[in-house]
Amino acid sequence: MAKLVYALNQSLDGYVDHMAFAPDPALFRHFIDDVRGLAGSIYGRRMYEVMRYWDDEHPEWDAPRRDYAAAWRNMPKWVASRTLESVGPNATLLGEDLEAAVRELKARHEGVIEVSGPELAHSLTGLGLVDEYRMYLHPGVLGGGKPYFAGPRPPLRLVASERIGEQVIRLTYVPA
Repeated sequence: MAKLVYALNQSLDGYVDHMAFAPDPALFRHFIDDVRGLAGSIYGRRMYEVMRYWDDEHPEWDAPRRDYAAAWRNMPKWVASRTLESVGPNATLLGEDLEAAVRELKARHEGVIEVSGPELAHSLTGLGLVDEYRMYLHPGVLGGGKPYFAGPRPPLRLVASERIGEQVIRLTYVPA
């Protein structure tokens, strides 16, 4: 059975913004290796639209960006959306019954399935489906924006911390 992991970058004050956190080379290598090892990813519509950037080739990319794009393209992706009618390569729209779809994905796969998007993670947390939370804590303060947690969550227990690169700490929590 797969483990469902909610993982995102966040500021010291708890906000997520993909434009605010440029990873250093060590963190970017970590993300490449992470994506290569995933059983897949579940995205909400907005996060999926951000990540579709990696579907296209960009001539200005360096080798690590090409590696990340290749890993992302090869990984199965599932998208929870009520508005999208189609998705890109190696992606599947989830049906109306999100809980049943995610339970089936967890039962059918081994390894880690990542969840990306605060609202989606909040919904899945409410259904008791998120097994682990990984916060990539960056040393910036954004002062506002979209919070990592989109709403109340059950108590959490810290199970690991790891420094990645020069400035990021990954905190790993599980439901208490």
